[in-house]
Amino acid sequence: MTHAATVHSLWTTAAAAPDKIPSPDIEYGQLSPTLIVLGAAIVGVLIEALLPRRQRYVAQLFVSVVALAAAFAAVIGLAAGDYGTSKAHVAAMGAIAVDGPALFLQGTILLVALVAVFTFAERRLDPLVHGNRVDSFAAQAAAVPGGDAEKAAVKAGFTTTEVFPLVLFAVGGMLVFPSANDLLTLFVALEVFSLPLYVLCALARRHRALSQEAAVKYFLLGAFSSAFLLFGIALLYGYAGTVTYSGIADVVDGQVRNVSPALAGTMGNDALLLIGGAMVLMGLLFKIGAVPFHMWTPDVYQGAPTPVTGFMAAATKVAAFGALLRLLYVVLPGLRWDWRPVMWGVAIVTMLGGAIVAVTQTDVKRLLAYSSIAHAGFILAGVIATTPDGVSSVLFYLAAYSFVTLGAFAVVTLVRDAGGEATHLSKWAGLGRRSPLVAAVFAVFLLAFAGIPLTSGFAGKFAVFKAAADGGAGALVVIGVISSAIAAFFYIRVIVLMFFSEPRTDGPSVAVPSPLTSSAIAIGVAVTLVLGVAPQYFLDLASQAGVFVR
Repeated sequence: MTHAATVHSLWTTAAAAPDKIPSPDIEYGQLSPTLIVLGAAIVGVLIEALLPRRQRYVAQLFVSVVALAAAFAAVIGLAAGDYGTSKAHVAAMGAIAVDGPALFLQGTILLVALVAVFTFAERRLDPLVHGNRVDSFAAQAAAVPGGDAEKAAVKAGFTTTEVFPLVLFAVGGMLVFPSANDLLTLFVALEVFSLPLYVLCALARRHRALSQEAAVKYFLLGAFSSAFLLFGIALLYGYAGTVTYSGIADVVDGQVRNVSPALAGTMGNDALLLIGGAMVLMGLLFKIGAVPFHMWTPDVYQGAPTPVTGFMAAATKVAAFGALLRLLYVVLPGLRWDWRPVMWGVAIVTMLGGAIVAVTQTDVKRLLAYSSIAHAGFILAGVIATTPDGVSSVLFYLAAYSFVTLGAFAVVTLVRDAGGEATHLSKWAGLGRRSPLVAAVFAVFLLAFAGIPLTSGFAGKFAVFKAAADGGAGALVVIGVISSAIAAFFYIRVIVLMFFSEPRTDGPSVAVPSPLTSSAIAIGVAVTLVLGVAPQYFLDLASQAGVFVR
């Protein structure tokens, strides 16, 4: 029979038996947070295409804020409807899990994105250029840095308002990433949130060559890690004959019934499982910024526009740790004895590596980058606990950490000299005398990073270390405390530099932000102090949300 005839006979068979093709059954209500954000991102693209340039900024900001707030309201609605606890289940034909961890992480990502959008929209920090207010992003992204086209775009007062739909697409991918319930959905979500981030990193208004270099590094290393992830997915499929999380977990536990003869040959081959699992883990550890997959972090954090760095540092970690938790707790709990020693090693190297290298940094953004690597190690200690407390402590830490990070990067945007942001540490000397309020706020964030009591950082670290100790990882906690002490040294050093050094005569000025950045920083401080002084309600919330649907 010819190829065409085969296809034709398939069509006629399908037509003769219409009940054989199942129609997809999608629970739109339970997927509403993601759908709202992606819908708004498409509206943002249409705004870019249809509205005149003058009106785009206000329209994009309005659409982004409304969409993120509405999506957050949808998450709250689902949580109130018990989808995080008793009604937790797998939606969208097995592709997406709607459960406690998914809703908690989605809520965190949406709040972080909402605050980040305020910093993206800031237009008061730079002096006027040709009578126009400017933000942190290039006037025309496609123009060659320093070329005639760029000068013309600056003169005409153009701004890259495309950053808003790009952020929304990234958030859409991040919402799916921790709730993905099969490996292909996981991979698609990874690409959906990574590609907009690669573009956003290249859009800095000043230091454009550095910004574009950061984006290229991030893109190449990101593509590399995606390839590892995809190859790992292929091996796991060869091992289990399915890409769904529960299907792979069943094969790992040896509870499989009807096997197709084509897969019987490779199924249960442990080499495929171990290598595939390791490769998928590699892809996720890259996104987290764990050592030895951290090489992109300092360069990208330094080169990207600071609002993008803050958003990326906070939201990507939340999404990636959510996906990592689901992979280890739902897919590979049967492999605990294999992955725990490896994760021990990664956590130890990450904590110590991030803390020790941070001591040598002279740039504020690079210092925060290495600090974020050390924090990835602390969070991994909670992941290794493999207990319900481990999950809830990681959820709490992610929520606390993301707001401290956002606030800290928002403060970095305020300290400026003639060349834009003054990120070299020497320029921050004496900031406490010049601008006591800004220095005090930054000191609060640094103390939270260091894990000083009465800040959210202390509550988060305490929860994670307690879970790790209860889970039998006491040695890890000791190393964690030592690296916290090393880290505290360089945070305190910056505080001493700000308050106890003489201001330089040619030092930077502190720009007066609009209400947008002010509210972003205020929210950061408020969350840091509330989670530090009265963390119990939020710890309880995280422990209620800490159960994965299988």
